[in-house]
Amino acid sequence: MASGRRTAHVERRTNETEVVIDLDLDGGDVVVGTGVGFLDHMLDLLGRHGRLGLGVTATGDLETGSHHTVEDVGIALGQAIDAALGDRAGITRYAHVELPMDESLAICSIDISGRPYCHFRSELPPVTIAGFEAELTEEFFRAVATNAKLTLHLSTPYGANAHHLIEACFKAFARALRAAVAIDPGEPGVPSTKGTLTS
Repeated sequence: MASGRRTAHVERRTNETEVVIDLDLDGGDVVVGTGVGFLDHMLDLLGRHGRLGLGVTATGDLETGSHHTVEDVGIALGQAIDAALGDRAGITRYAHVELPMDESLAICSIDISGRPYCHFRSELPPVTIAGFEAELTEEFFRAVATNAKLTLHLSTPYGANAHHLIEACFKAFARALRAAVAIDPGEPGVPSTKGTLTS
């Protein structure tokens, strides 16, 4: 069974962005600042509903739009999740959440499988909210899933308001991640017949 704090520090620097992530899977303060107002709001929700300790700072070429910043934050967050999980010993591994946000519903299923995959389905209106282009929601979650080595299925079967749809996605992912990384007291080792979940 896993013991001790499950933490990670990730720094990602490119010609387009600089991102620093501090993550504690077992809780702590949530402090985020990316220069993209709506992304900050979503990351705050992710930290609080996921019961994570989460620090995110990012600077990027926002004059060209928020795409690079959003994607690179997703990449770095995924890398941090992967590192903090270590060998995955003792985790619950699977989780499924259905979460409402007013008129919208999000459905999220996670398998901490070691196999990166993201299936995202949502008919998001083509809008920009506080610097965040709605189409970047899929890019963010794809980056997280790929770099955290998660199998992620995330969808919104219905909804009308873009803010509500996206917020439901982030909250559902947060709750599912929280459940999947939780320590299962009945699991003596890595929950896989292969003996590994890291590749």
